[in-house]
Amino acid sequence: MPLNHLQWQKALAADQLSPVYLLAGEELLVLEAADALRAQARKLGYSERQVLDVGAHFDWDDLARSAAGMSLFATRRLLDLRLPTGRPGVEGAKAINEFCANPPPDVSLLITAVEWSNKHEGAWTRQIDSAGCVVIFNAPRPNEWTAWIGARLASRGLTATADAAALLAERVEGNLLAAAQEIDKLAVLHGQGKIDAAEMESLVADSARYDVFKLTDAALGGEGARALRILDGLQAEGDELIALMGWLVNQLQLALRLANAHDFAAQARAERLWPAREQLFRKALRRASREHWMQCLARAARIDRIAKGRESGDAWLETQRLIAAMAEPRAAQALV
Repeated sequence: MPLNHLQWQKALAADQLSPVYLLAGEELLVLEAADALRAQARKLGYSERQVLDVGAHFDWDDLARSAAGMSLFATRRLLDLRLPTGRPGVEGAKAINEFCANPPPDVSLLITAVEWSNKHEGAWTRQIDSAGCVVIFNAPRPNEWTAWIGARLASRGLTATADAAALLAERVEGNLLAAAQEIDKLAVLHGQGKIDAAEMESLVADSARYDVFKLTDAALGGEGARALRILDGLQAEGDELIALMGWLVNQLQLALRLANAHDFAAQARAERLWPAREQLFRKALRRASREHWMQCLARAARIDRIAKGRESGDAWLETQRLIAAMAEPRAAQALV
């Protein structure tokens, strides 16, 4: 079974490395975990490291050659295999399985993957789990954000009131990298100690990424309040509604194609949806009928005409009503 956070911290502090590690999931968390493992490896005498970047034409025989090669400067070596997609393919899975079945002495293999879902798992991940350590780093859930920020602040010698931590969580809008950058900045500007909401307000820039992609994902995900807040941000930043509507219409058309499909999974594959987005649309379509999404698409087309001056009305107000109905079908009467 993959290690949880506490188990990972214990494994990281061990006085010897496992033969193989798989660190996968949210990019920032994976990269930081890999940095911590490399630092521990150096402390334990793994002074030689070889990086293997897995690209389209990667030769998986290089893994076996690197594992079997003689060390030039040290008796302990770390092989740093970077697998961005988390999909080694048939040849890669075979090479990883062979390494795990007979790991060379004084060699540890670190595999990092920054794209991950349950569909990435297979016999090769189970083999890693048997021979070493698997750790999946997921982004905090919405209800975990404040706690994650509190822990991150503590790691930098800072504490924050509940209001201050909640304010920072709202400002970074689920963006892990922005949160990490803001907390690092706080450590410089404030130094160690406790931060209240007023100080947080003055020290932290609004790092929320108000973009149309987050807007549609929030609306389709049923997060009405968040979607409307993003829409307000887009309007405040002076974004063009015409460009916004182009993407919104695109996503509503996609929702309708999925709703009309006899085989949702097959259509999702044909649309080349990543697992997370496939799940997003699946949940959205469960909340409302095909007719609801047709109504949303018709309203989006009308908003586009208003924005282009071809029909009268308040385009931004109509967009607010549309977003509310997308997020919560029971609010569909707002379309009338």
